[in-house]
Amino acid sequence: MTAWLDALLGRFTMYRLVLYSLGILFIVGLVYSMLGVVQPGNAGALGMLAHAAVVSAACGLTSLAFAALFRVKAHTESTLITAGLLYFILPPNLSLSALGGAALAGVIAVASKYLLAIRGRHIFNPAAVGALAIGFTGLSFGAWWPGNPWMLPFVVVFAFLILFRTRRLPMGAVYVGVGLAAAAVNYLLFGGDPVAGLQYAVLQSALWFFVGFMITEPLTLPPRRWQQLVYAAIAAILYFISFNIPPFHNSPELALLVANLFAFLFGQRRGIRLEFAGRRQLSPSSWEFDFHPLRPVSFAPGQFMELSLPHGKTDSRGWRRVFSIASAPGEMLRFGIRLPEKSSSFKRALLDLEPGAKVSATSVGGDFLLPADSGRPLLLVAGGIGITPFIGHLEQAAAEGGGRDIAVVYAISSLDDLAYAEQLEKAGCRVAIASAEKPVSLPTGWTWIGPGRLSGETLLSVVPDAATRDVFLSGPPSMVAALKKALRKAGARHIHTDVFVGY
Repeated sequence: MTAWLDALLGRFTMYRLVLYSLGILFIVGLVYSMLGVVQPGNAGALGMLAHAAVVSAACGLTSLAFAALFRVKAHTESTLITAGLLYFILPPNLSLSALGGAALAGVIAVASKYLLAIRGRHIFNPAAVGALAIGFTGLSFGAWWPGNPWMLPFVVVFAFLILFRTRRLPMGAVYVGVGLAAAAVNYLLFGGDPVAGLQYAVLQSALWFFVGFMITEPLTLPPRRWQQLVYAAIAAILYFISFNIPPFHNSPELALLVANLFAFLFGQRRGIRLEFAGRRQLSPSSWEFDFHPLRPVSFAPGQFMELSLPHGKTDSRGWRRVFSIASAPGEMLRFGIRLPEKSSSFKRALLDLEPGAKVSATSVGGDFLLPADSGRPLLLVAGGIGITPFIGHLEQAAAEGGGRDIAVVYAISSLDDLAYAEQLEKAGCRVAIASAEKPVSLPTGWTWIGPGRLSGETLLSVVPDAATRDVFLSGPPSMVAALKKALRKAGARHIHTDVFVGY
């Protein structure tokens, strides 16, 4: 089931999934308004349409203006997402003051991406900034009008899909769990009924919309999972525990902005600029791209980076893409990328880069990291271009010395797809290859598994002690899901996964 869902959602970038989800919620809300079951702000369908048009126009025009001022390309999807979030945060109303407030919120939100930034990295969630700021003017206030039983099923489904696609389900669970507990405690502290507090939190608050659409904003998240769990707990507690310190009081917007400050302390605290150094072909369908960071970039082997590459004739996948880093920290950042015959516009633009070209990156993160104890034996299992994060792992292990016990199992559809053979041989670890055809020769210590599909049974026959090792699985969703299930059944307890979706 999870592999099927991965394959389905992998057709969309994270930005496109959020945008489509907001669009469907907009249509659902509009239909409900026409049926008379949901009337946010008593505005009716006309007020909702006017509200959407004003917020979208304000965000779009502000984005174009600041992009021209800073000489960058406006990110249309990001701008539309910000507009969509504000549409749902601020209640629609046909009064001039409310529409003016919605427009001003859009201007402030988009401007914050450029102005509330330190060394090229913006700190705060833009929609939360716009909504909180406009509340101080009295023109409008954040109301999170989708918080009602009619909209709830749709909001919950889309929140789940976004959390699943972005691998943030644990963070979402912490936010919901801590939020519900805080809501109950808050009612007890003020002499109320905790059951009523829970009912409000579940059925009428911003809980579900917030957990799916707001705390998942990637540019303001901390990089590691444990940090994200703390981040979610902070946001939940500050939202549901009542306080009033003029001019501030508890609200989901303020809670998120405080959590954003926490995230900034742990994340990359400056914008990332890279200079393209060159490329080399790894196989007929994959290339390695080398970049020199203009300033030091903090990351650990096995983590990923989101590259931003504006280009003409951008297709539906956009111009921001996440790739695993195929190197250990050093003077060069490397990315191994599969480029099929019909590649996305992003990958074609990447292939057209000339040495010296400047590229931006928005974030670094991930928990696909080797255990700190070098005495623990490892099993690295890769499918296709899923080998890329393991190259950084092997470089790190070699730099640390100590002769770590590492077994690598590498499944490829054809011997032509064997990437990073030189690096694997240099690492000196045990390597087993699964491919349709038998290799003519293999380096010392390498074996050929056979022509069949790599299954759990085959994997356990090749590495009999797999259950006692720290296992790292990287590749297509179906392969990762099947092997993880087999390893769990065999008794493996330390399994880490890195699913390659969207290729």
